[in-house]
Amino acid sequence: MATETHDATAGACVDAGGSAIGMPQLCADWIPNQVFWLVVALVVIFFVLSRIALPRIGAVLAERAGTITNDLAAAEELKDRAADAEAAYDKALADARAQANEIVAKTKADIQAELDVELQKADAEIAARTAESEKAIAEIRENALQSVTEVAKETAGEIVKAMGGKADAKAINAAVAARIGGTS
Repeated sequence: MATETHDATAGACVDAGGSAIGMPQLCADWIPNQVFWLVVALVVIFFVLSRIALPRIGAVLAERAGTITNDLAAAEELKDRAADAEAAYDKALADARAQANEIVAKTKADIQAELDVELQKADAEIAARTAESEKAIAEIRENALQSVTEVAKETAGEIVKAMGGKADAKAINAAVAARIGGTS
């Protein structure tokens, strides 16, 4: 009888030994049971996802969106600050260049003024030395003319004596004066 009971419970999907024939999932007798448990599992998964997982995922996504928005706003603010800093840097650089050009121009003017003063001093010194040199040259010429006159007189006197004549100082002086004066 036990086999009969077993046989009575056995359906088209189970053999006499209680083993499944073929794939139990495809057994038509078991499909309503499988559909019921499929619906129960899907409902449980739906409630777990909608009540626990999806709100957490939504919160994470909202937090990330907020973070991204805040980061974009901060980046825009930093970009504006960088643009302001660059403008300030360019202005400071232009001011520094202008100031440097003013300093260079002032320094050139000061150097030129000092150079002009030194040139005037040098010109005055050169003029003074030139005047002294001309005076010394005039003195040297005067002394040379006197020396030449004396040498000429002495030489003329010696020549006259060497020739056997008598050297008359008046005649020699007159002859030398006439010759040096340019008269022949």
